[in-house]
Amino acid sequence: MSEAARRAIEALKPILGDRLVTSEAVREHHSRDMSSNVPHMPDAVAFPKTEAEVQAIVRVCAEHRVPIVPYGAGSSMEGHTIPVHGGISVSTREMNNIVEIVAEDALAVVQPGVTRKQLNTELRALGLTFPVDPGADASLGGMASTRASGTAAVRYGTMRENVLALRVVTADGEVLKTGSRAKKSSTGYDLTRLFVGSEGTLGIITELTVRLHPVPEQVAAAVCAFDTVEGAIATVQETVQYGIPIGRVEFLDEYSIESTNMYSGMNLKVAPTLFFEFEGTPAWVEEQSQIVAEIAANNGGSGFQWSTDADERARLWQARHNHYWAVKSRRAGCEIYTSDICVPISKLAENIVAGLADIEASFLEGQIIAHAGDGNFHAGYLVDPNNEVELAEAARLADRSAERALASGGTVSGEHGIGIGKLKFMRREHGDAAVESMKRIKAALDPLGIMNPGKMGQAG
Repeated sequence: MSEAARRAIEALKPILGDRLVTSEAVREHHSRDMSSNVPHMPDAVAFPKTEAEVQAIVRVCAEHRVPIVPYGAGSSMEGHTIPVHGGISVSTREMNNIVEIVAEDALAVVQPGVTRKQLNTELRALGLTFPVDPGADASLGGMASTRASGTAAVRYGTMRENVLALRVVTADGEVLKTGSRAKKSSTGYDLTRLFVGSEGTLGIITELTVRLHPVPEQVAAAVCAFDTVEGAIATVQETVQYGIPIGRVEFLDEYSIESTNMYSGMNLKVAPTLFFEFEGTPAWVEEQSQIVAEIAANNGGSGFQWSTDADERARLWQARHNHYWAVKSRRAGCEIYTSDICVPISKLAENIVAGLADIEASFLEGQIIAHAGDGNFHAGYLVDPNNEVELAEAARLADRSAERALASGGTVSGEHGIGIGKLKFMRREHGDAAVESMKRIKAALDPLGIMNPGKMGQAG
């Protein structure tokens, strides 16, 4: 521990008391996320309860030039919360109050530690929902910081579209307010969208105003197996082109279906498969389902089954959400090295087919799933986390996938963010001028470089 960190910790003890923790177990927990990146221990972990305490933490750290790393639920996938230069990890776990729900305006004001499931539990009685669903029960502050999305993004968008306003403690300890409760604005720079996706490198989010949506009158789930990957993705393309406002459409490859059958007790045909969700009035849900069934049949789909039964729908989507654990169970002691690619939907099939061919030619096992409606897909490679040869092979496969995405006019990260793992692609994707502009923004808002250092704006 540096002398500067020691002085900062001493200065913070009277402010936070036992909510400033230096035990090895707590520090170790905050040294990693769900990625395969190398852990680094923070010098201490702070658990503020109020915005004023966050301001105090930032001011002390600024005075002593000590790094600050915001931490939500720890479910990020690219090393965003790893304190690569030590310092103070600032957990928002205790900032978990729902400040206000305004049903008439379809918005909610929440602290950053509120999770999506917590918010949706409160919304249930009001007939409203917060639909951004990354799978994990992530905190909304972390979801905003990484510009998260998930299975429902094809209809409801990502965190970028669903955050209306923010309160942020910037690197000088001041509170910056962005956005408003209005549905639109044409005043000033769009600072809300600057901070959404900034991964804690520009400030710490202390409050969010988020957009809510009505719970649909009826929801139907459907599943359909296909002869080929190309047929499945063609069905998605034609569904989107037809203008059907589909709620979700997920692609799972054969390995994923086989894993899901074993883990979740399903009996799905082992083939390239689409999971659908349709929303609306009963008549409109039935019409959507019939149209998509016809499209699927024309593209080699078979056994199209749809149901409005709530239990059946929940079972299907729970199996989809358990996919990570289903694949992980295929090999004892393994971890899943994940990639996160998004391409124009016209290029999705060729990128998935090429990725599956890479897996077939490799000594690693792996699979590909996709949020197919918006061109976002994830390859996952099963690796022994202690085997450097396997980790290197997984990195090689992920890099090949990223290179193909860039050649297709896509991006190396559709929803997981940049963190540590994707920094090396920033200049390739955005160009020197854009990256240098990002660095200037970082330097302007964080001149001491204490906010999540070693990430966006300081490297790449």
